[in-house]
Amino acid sequence: MVDPAMSVAPYWELTFDADGDPDRGKRDRLLAQVEERGVRDLVVFSHGWNSDRSGATRLYSGFFAPFPELAPRARLGYVGVVWPSMRFSDEPIPDLPRSMAAETTRRPALDKDTRRALLETFPGRTTVIDQLARLLDQQPREETELEEFGRLVRLLVDVVPSGPQALFATDTLAEGVPQGEPEMFSGPTAAACEEYARALAALENPGGAEGFALPNPWDGAHELLRQATYYAMKRRAGTVGERGLGRVIGQLAAAAPDVRVHLVGHSFGGRLVSFALRGLPRGVHTVKSVTLLQGAFSHYAFAARLPHDPRAGGVLQGRQNRIDGPLVCCYSRFDTALGTIYPLASRMAGDAEGVAEFGLGKLLGAKWGAMGHDGVQAVPGTRAFKLADALRTKLPASGCVNIDAAAVVRRGGPPTGAHSDIVHRELAQVVVAAGRIARPTATDPSPR
Repeated sequence: MVDPAMSVAPYWELTFDADGDPDRGKRDRLLAQVEERGVRDLVVFSHGWNSDRSGATRLYSGFFAPFPELAPRARLGYVGVVWPSMRFSDEPIPDLPRSMAAETTRRPALDKDTRRALLETFPGRTTVIDQLARLLDQQPREETELEEFGRLVRLLVDVVPSGPQALFATDTLAEGVPQGEPEMFSGPTAAACEEYARALAALENPGGAEGFALPNPWDGAHELLRQATYYAMKRRAGTVGERGLGRVIGQLAAAAPDVRVHLVGHSFGGRLVSFALRGLPRGVHTVKSVTLLQGAFSHYAFAARLPHDPRAGGVLQGRQNRIDGPLVCCYSRFDTALGTIYPLASRMAGDAEGVAEFGLGKLLGAKWGAMGHDGVQAVPGTRAFKLADALRTKLPASGCVNIDAAAVVRRGGPPTGAHSDIVHRELAQVVVAAGRIARPTATDPSPR
């Protein structure tokens, strides 16, 4: 059970495919061994858009390292969720070596590492990926070539799949309004690329007038491809959470009913563990806490009604009540991936109120903000803390809790900012506090 690549033990890995089907051998090993190893509190962590298992394992090892010291009396076990996602290699990740977080390459060329990740993430699309790479490298001036680029992007990510999988990419639902194709794919590609290019220029030149000049639209095309793959990953995270992890937690509850489960998710991994709450079998109450780290999905996902549209509600409305403990959302204003690019991408995915006059202030206040930028919104009773205060006090035992983690989640350059700056002892302390992990003893049969 000792993994040389892991800082803690016992550690298990759960691997899922794009449809949420688990690696049965790894799942069965967890189900058979967790009670045998005397585990009482099981911390289950899902990565976001890391492109391979080694990157996810490195993240888990770093994040889990403080737990034995933070909760010395607890009988801890650890699970790392591995699901087929991808990361553009120009996204900086603090604390990872260059092999895991490449230097920013000259946009908009498609570097070899990102191309390899696309091939692995979208098997059978080699010709499409080659054509996208050629266009990004050549940057033809004709607008028709930008439109062709948009067509290829649509083909790559299967924008509107058949069956129920379309709903797994949704954050909010309106009564009587069918889900359609995201606006960034249905409208003119050139216009979408120009908006993305201007957003990127503003990030790289904050406060500078040059950030609002018309930049190279192929910079925006590169970003359109990035956001399209993220849209596909967003859908996949929901699928794996509900159809995969949620069911495995139910099976774990049957095999080891006294094991307390604590779900942790970074970025789209936050979406994955949240959708796992939808997949929990009825009567399962073993999830004792959920901690979202820079969650890359709508801050209205748990709302019963949206402030700007009483017909609509979050796709996860009320699911926080499936937790026998709190839903804790850590966020940071230094996360530019979620503070600027995410609202723009969300607007392009179907927000009726577009950003007609581009400006960072409008984007930051956009109604389609992300969990990881400003926390859970429109859920009555949500409590709010600064990180230092959260670590000094006793966190609520239920309901939604927002924690401003900007004091530690602050490192990283454009375009993602501090989005991946999450390996901090203080955030591990949040997970321990949210789950009341340090408190249980062998004589407490039902810890809260």
